[in-house]
Amino acid sequence: MIKYICKRLVYLALTLWVIVTATFFLMKKLPGSPFDSERFNMMSAQQQQAILEQYGLNESVPRQYVKYMGNILHGDFGTSFTYTGQKVSTVIGGRIGPSALIGLQAVLIGLAVGLTLGIIAAWRHNSGIDYFTMIVAVLGVSVPNFVAAALLQYYVALKWGILPVGFWTDWKCSVLPSIALSFSATAMIARFIRTEMLEVLEQDYIVTAKAKGLSPMKVLMRHAVRNSIIPVVTILGPIVVNLLTGSLAVENIYTIPGIGSLFVDSIKANDYSTIMGITIFYSAFYIFVVLIVDIAYSLIDPRIRLAAGKEG
Repeated sequence: MIKYICKRLVYLALTLWVIVTATFFLMKKLPGSPFDSERFNMMSAQQQQAILEQYGLNESVPRQYVKYMGNILHGDFGTSFTYTGQKVSTVIGGRIGPSALIGLQAVLIGLAVGLTLGIIAAWRHNSGIDYFTMIVAVLGVSVPNFVAAALLQYYVALKWGILPVGFWTDWKCSVLPSIALSFSATAMIARFIRTEMLEVLEQDYIVTAKAKGLSPMKVLMRHAVRNSIIPVVTILGPIVVNLLTGSLAVENIYTIPGIGSLFVDSIKANDYSTIMGITIFYSAFYIFVVLIVDIAYSLIDPRIRLAAGKEG
């Protein structure tokens, strides 16, 4: 098992290196400059050279890459071009809170609603609730989260005045963004758990449990649900990452000072250091969650645990 985890760590480290390298060189191809062109052109040649040296842009791109990778190994992600004098890690750290809150709430909503709808739909197969769940699933997958966000903002906030339109003043401001983000997660989980449960309900041990006289609720909770939820772990990892990091448009719609809006602003301003810092954060977080899901699934499913044990 230990050797299996070590091998996964090596693969994930190589994946992160490829992502960082590709992003660095692609970013250097972006048109424009991180500096205000009008003000920069008004400076003397000496002043321009001093600024380029300050940010390490006076050297060749390969040398910049080598120096940047060395700094990363020491935990230094550089200084932001937009937030003058501030370290990228400090800028990102100040924006994690709002993104984490709406992402975590979206995960909880998606799990609660998705599991409930999927279980009921499978248990009442070909009934009204089953058809309703499939409609919700199709809409959730088809409608982008920024469209859902705009509709919720217009009806729930503007027209009905139930919740705030946007901004970030208190907890209520996080409710609509979380609901908008949870649509796709709810749909995916509901469809997945429904499909798994329909397959489990046809297994021989379910028939045996019913023949022993167990109540329908005990058969459902003890046997059907327990064995259907295990495969959900495989999709839960990507869902968590997408919700915690995939709120770029939603954060801009609701004017939330999170990582998503910071990423969009950094791209607009060609803030190379911040773009790289956020990309590394997103990638490392995704890779970490994938590793946790792999380990959790190997512990839950004895077949995978046995295979990992043979590898180790």
